[in-house]
Amino acid sequence: MKIFLLAGLLGLACHAHAQDSTVYRLDRLMQAWRDQGKFSGTILVAQKGKVLLHQGYGFKDQQQRSLNDTNTLYQIASVTKPFTSTLIGQLVIAGKLSLTDKLQQFYPGFPHGDSITIGHLLTHTAGLWDYTRDVELMEEQTARSFSQEEIIRVFKDQPLDFAPGTGWSYCNAGYFLLGGIIEKKTGLSYEQAMRKYVFTPLGMRHSAFDFRNLVSVDKAIGYYADSSEAPSKKAPVVDSTVPWSAGSIYSTAGDLYQWYRGLKSRVIIPQHWLDSAWLPRKNKYGYGWMTDSVFGRRVVSHSGGIFGFRSAFWMLPKEDVCIVVLSNMETMSREEIARRLLAVVLRQPYSLPVMLKAVPVDTSVLRKYEGTYRITANGVVVVLALEHGRLIARPERGPASELLALDNTHFFLSNEHEFRIRFELDAQGKVVQMMLNPKGTEKPALKIK
Repeated sequence: MKIFLLAGLLGLACHAHAQDSTVYRLDRLMQAWRDQGKFSGTILVAQKGKVLLHQGYGFKDQQQRSLNDTNTLYQIASVTKPFTSTLIGQLVIAGKLSLTDKLQQFYPGFPHGDSITIGHLLTHTAGLWDYTRDVELMEEQTARSFSQEEIIRVFKDQPLDFAPGTGWSYCNAGYFLLGGIIEKKTGLSYEQAMRKYVFTPLGMRHSAFDFRNLVSVDKAIGYYADSSEAPSKKAPVVDSTVPWSAGSIYSTAGDLYQWYRGLKSRVIIPQHWLDSAWLPRKNKYGYGWMTDSVFGRRVVSHSGGIFGFRSAFWMLPKEDVCIVVLSNMETMSREEIARRLLAVVLRQPYSLPVMLKAVPVDTSVLRKYEGTYRITANGVVVVLALEHGRLIARPERGPASELLALDNTHFFLSNEHEFRIRFELDAQGKVVQMMLNPKGTEKPALKIK
């Protein structure tokens, strides 16, 4: 009997040691990102009902030198979309909506409304023109509130990118329209419906919408990341009426863990809806969720980005793992941070982030890389230009970054040292393309101008 008791105690001790080791490695990993100036925010990692790490890193307000902690409030941006899709799912389960319902039922006279379905809106396959392409609106979105009608007028009469159901293009406009459909079917504002049917049942007491007008000691200041001096440059706050049902929620890491627990326990939505929502249609996207494989496990996730903030929410339903990354700086590493945190939990190989040292190169070398490039994998256009002697990359979506040289043809990003760039030249020394290597696999971006 004593032998069995001793064995049991040794087993418990080993289990506790393994957990302590995991917690240590998770924290050490995040300290490395923080110490290199690559992360400021709050992290939560949980496995099988136990929170392994829930901690803030860096400054909530750099001027006041106040630190991020477990109560810090962040804009989660497009991580709002799974919440919107869940409200739609509740309406479908209740028999008040069908995924095949046409847009014209809710917006009479909407162009192509007889061929665009709710399913298309959820999966980014409607072909709608995304209103975030409107330069004037994007410049004005931090200055005032907009009505739904104003936003819809921006994209309503624009030509479709493709016939509904035939292509895929990430589209905030579709999720904006879903917010209106929720209002029409519930008789509540989108915000009221979210509080009633999601936030309140799950005990998400720190989640809401109007971040711009929020007054709280827990509110994080968002910081740009478009140059080497960026972390100290405050970003403006977008009025919540612009991203709205596509990206207006603010929250804490703890509240998002409550969200995970609510999904896992089927408190607000049944498993058969989640199974359908997590099923990838085009481009690994389902009903408001991305589904992919990492380390051979199925990962269901969504990420978000808005001026000064980045977010990532990952869950592994089978392994019962939840990872929340909330940042108040425009870190490009949010997905890689989540991936390495998962590597620690699953005991997979990983490395601490690297800090590279740039070497000086002649301006004439940098000048030949100026031009317009198109990333083959997703069609995103990136413009490279010399600005005050620095080579700056400006993608059509996302923050600008400086390219720092390792030698005359190999570069890395100033705000993400593990994002490598290699330029390929022809026999005459003319630039043909740049090879982008964010995660160990190169992807070409052809020079088109």
